Amino acid sequence: MSKKFNLQNIIITIVVSWLLLFVFVPNLMIIGTSFLTRDDANLIKMVFTLDNYERLFDPMYAKVLLHSFNMAITATLLCLLIGYPFAYAIAKMPEKWRPFMLFLVIVPFWTNSLIRTYGLKLMLGTRGILNNALMYLDIIDKPLRIMYTEYAVMIGLVYILLPFMVLPLYSAIEKLDNNYIEAARDLGANKFQTFIRVIFPLTMPGVIAGCLLVLLPALGMFYVADLLGGAKNLLIGNVIKSQVLNARDWPFGSATSIALTLAMAIMLYAYYRAGKLLNKKVELE
Repeated sequence: MSKKFNLQNIIITIVVSWLLLFVFVPNLMIIGTSFLTRDDANLIKMVFTLDNYERLFDPMYAKVLLHSFNMAITATLLCLLIGYPFAYAIAKMPEKWRPFMLFLVIVPFWTNSLIRTYGLKLMLGTRGILNNALMYLDIIDKPLRIMYTEYAVMIGLVYILLPFMVLPLYSAIEKLDNNYIEAARDLGANKFQTFIRVIFPLTMPGVIAGCLLVLLPALGMFYVADLLGGAKNLLIGNVIKSQVLNARDWPFGSATSIALTLAMAIMLYAYYRAGKLLNKKVELE
């Protein structure tokens, strides 16, 4: 018993030390840097200022922020529209086929997302596979300009993040009690009414979880916007990257990163509150 207790203490100490050293301390340094002043010679100057956070309200950066949220929300809705029927179909398949279908969903994770984004460039380019196929089938007369547009960024975000939507939706749909669906049909509800009033509300925890898992990463995937969108389709992650690596303005880059982290924290809290309200509603019913 004593040896087991000591082993648990050692494991807990290692985990806590790891989190303190590689999570808490770096984030604390970023928070501290966000309140300092930029210095051309030494990157930062130990002078306290709030200018870095005030710059976030500059119309130029506010526009990028709103554009980034618009792109991320649109990508999330597209993933939901594609992922829900896909997850529902997998959940209703015979049990022997479900592991294989889930395996196909997870397979893309075996390849780095950056490499997959480069693969999309080959697919969506003016002389890419998509345009060549459409022209070969006489669907179009000249190549479509998809690269370096919002559409290309959207395709990239949906392609990379779709599995993050499918997996929580599948988990929620698989746990759905068929007795509720049968009861709705016995009461005269058609398929659409059954979905809107029974299936979708009962799978809402999976919907919210999937939306968060897509929305939060979509805000910071700067390499997708860089490779597929060009300079006119920036995300918040692009601003942070350019400020830290190109402009060498670490304080403002840190302030932008903290603002993004706070936005994510607010969304996670909203998910937590929505989950509690849904659980309370289920208990009352």
